Amino acid sequence: MTDTPQASGKPRLLIVGAGGHGRSVAEAVLMTDHFNLVGFADDGAFARGEAVWGLPVLGPAAAFENYVGQVTHALVAIGNNPLRQKLFAQLQAAGFALTSVIHPKAMVSPRAQLGAGVAVMAGAIVGTEAVLGEGAIVNCGAVVDHHAQVHAFGHLGVNACMAGGSVLGALAWMQAGSALGYGVQVAAETVLKPGEAR
Repeated sequence: MTDTPQASGKPRLLIVGAGGHGRSVAEAVLMTDHFNLVGFADDGAFARGEAVWGLPVLGPAAAFENYVGQVTHALVAIGNNPLRQKLFAQLQAAGFALTSVIHPKAMVSPRAQLGAGVAVMAGAIVGTEAVLGEGAIVNCGAVVDHHAQVHAFGHLGVNACMAGGSVLGALAWMQAGSALGYGVQVAAETVLKPGEAR
């Protein structure tokens, strides 16, 4: 794996967010080698003049007009669900293509449906005919089993588990190790505590 941008003929990608999740997504991007990772947009890192592994932080998160012409694709890699939704909408309005990133060590069924702007991280499993809405996050080791649904901007933390046919509402967050039983439905914007089971 290299930490330098890839060949210029590939789509040019901006990652919005240079924190822990943003860097994890960036690592997946570099491992898959599908994009030329141009850099990051992040308020704090830009103000501090930081770079990430030699890749620049081009500017604040929402200054999307500044990135037109530099990048073709973008992904919001911020764990905060409402903020991710807001920035996703702003990127769409600015004309960027919202891409998804799947870590090469994740397992995603070819019969699963993934919306735009999804991140599926290392060790995650997305089962047969599962559905991930736009902007969803399936973090390391998390499981979205067959026919389960994660609505838009839902978020599974590390090792969270959705049994077959369960539903995670829009903007809901399953914190680390939480679990949904078969067919259980969780309302939009719900936050499950670490280890909580329903």
